[in-house]
Amino acid sequence: MLTQTRAGNISKIWDVVVIGGGPAGMMAAITAANRGLSVLLLEKNPGLGKKLLITGGGRCNVTNNKPVVREMLGHYKEAGKFLFSTFMQYGVRETISFFENHNLPFVEENEGRLFPETLKAESVFLVLQKAMQEANVEIKTSAKVMSVQKDQRFGITLASGEVVNAQAVVVAAGGSARPETGSTGDGWLWLKDLGHTVHKGNTALVPVSVHEAWAKTLGGVSLPNAAISIYCNDKKRHSASGKMLFTHLGLSGPLILNQSKLMGDLLIEGEVVLKIDIVPSTDAAVIQSELLATFTSTPNRKVKNVLGDIIKPALVTPVLVSLEIDAETPVREITAVNRKRIGVAIKALPITVTGLLGSDKAVATAGGVDLKEIDFKTMESRLVPGLYVVGDVLDINRPSGGYSLQLCWSTGAVAGANV
Repeated sequence: MLTQTRAGNISKIWDVVVIGGGPAGMMAAITAANRGLSVLLLEKNPGLGKKLLITGGGRCNVTNNKPVVREMLGHYKEAGKFLFSTFMQYGVRETISFFENHNLPFVEENEGRLFPETLKAESVFLVLQKAMQEANVEIKTSAKVMSVQKDQRFGITLASGEVVNAQAVVVAAGGSARPETGSTGDGWLWLKDLGHTVHKGNTALVPVSVHEAWAKTLGGVSLPNAAISIYCNDKKRHSASGKMLFTHLGLSGPLILNQSKLMGDLLIEGEVVLKIDIVPSTDAAVIQSELLATFTSTPNRKVKNVLGDIIKPALVTPVLVSLEIDAETPVREITAVNRKRIGVAIKALPITVTGLLGSDKAVATAGGVDLKEIDFKTMESRLVPGLYVVGDVLDINRPSGGYSLQLCWSTGAVAGANV
């Protein structure tokens, strides 16, 4: 059972109050407290790290193994130019060193994703918890913040009516993704009241729902290497590749999550159809040649068994259902036209996107505090001295694959080092 410390005396004036007990908040608190500052961490939930403990399906994709800062920042697109000084101070190398120095090595998976060797998010949380204890961070849980005000110092009003005073405040309250974990956009309200511009938040990195019933029968089936082409109103708009996952509602996995915002935008324009290449490493002409050779040499084999030699067995029936071909049919009875249709479906299986799932299913949100209003050398507000803004509260879009957590580690550590 994971236990949390509770601050015994919150009436004093703290050097730093960190609002939000997620990865960015915990990293900021650890870094600031290690400098000898008095630090109080406020968390609205009964315990810390609620979202961290479920990230990556409970396995926790801590970061992505791209230690070259410019290469890493390329994945944050327009926000990358703001983050350069932040990541130069605390980037992928520093993150890896932090956890390895706390006896938590990593394993690398596809596309550079780094997971704890235990493959358990709890292991990451325990490192952070121990580091906070060693740094003497005070923690108050079940402490819902209602407002943050600034006069000569900061006054943070809690739902209980208590007011916490601080010389500096780090807002690490998260965006609005997965609201059941406590991320309900509260931080944006306080920051707007303090004069910051907050761009409208919407869901990003979110699974999609689909029309086809056969797709929903594949819940749990993954394609480690797939490619998709995204069509809107029969016009190809984008293509991408990576790992995807079928769910009981539709599609997920890094490949889908990273394209979900685009799909959401295209749905406003019209019908969105994905064409999935199940075997992107094999050319379409090769697939057609293999089918012809197998159909000719083994005419009595059932079509489902022939396809099982070419694609993932779990996908055989859905492919045939989508083509309205009986799986039990001997290949000698499959017409040349249908044989070619099977080959086309293997390389471009169509699925109709009906929508994006809500913020309760989103991995991250788009929107947040305008980046021009933050000094990324320190993470301090350019508008309110002593106010620091980190993690998902910022208006930074990023892909799936460890980039969200690295944003938290980097911004949290730099805030903690400069607050």
